[in-house]
Amino acid sequence: MRLPSFRPDRSALAAALCLAVAVLPGCASKNPLIDEPAAAAAPGAVTTSKPGGVERFLAFLTPYRIDIQQGNFVSREMVAQLKEGMQRSEGVTREQVRFVLGTPLLTDMFHADRWDYVFRLKKSSGEVIASRVTVFFKDNRLVNIDGDTLPTEQEYLAFIAGTAGK
Repeated sequence: MRLPSFRPDRSALAAALCLAVAVLPGCASKNPLIDEPAAAAAPGAVTTSKPGGVERFLAFLTPYRIDIQQGNFVSREMVAQLKEGMQRSEGVTREQVRFVLGTPLLTDMFHADRWDYVFRLKKSSGEVIASRVTVFFKDNRLVNIDGDTLPTEQEYLAFIAGTAGK
């Protein structure tokens, strides 16, 4: 008695090949510290990058990716509000800064008079926006703000919606 031999259907092989091509690009993990360009050296600099070339052409083969937001978004309007408060005789307290900018992402016990607000948004398309703002205090009052290149709230909303530059 002879056993029947198994011969795969060509359409099944083609479907398996398409599935492998669609799934394999998403299997490799990326290290953002190595694979992506470093942010600008100036504090508060905003960097954006867009995928191009083959990445953009083969985008339909990649798995779904979500937008990743890390840190506190600080806009030009927020910094202007704090600078306006610094002009008043009573100044701006730590609590008022926390109310306007939110809880700082980085506080250092060795530099208690310095708060760092770091922000990074990576869209699923590969575009990245990053910024850094540092505020300095003296005697519980705001004395300096570093981070001059910040987007406005409207520019940020346009970037999230994908209508920036259109």
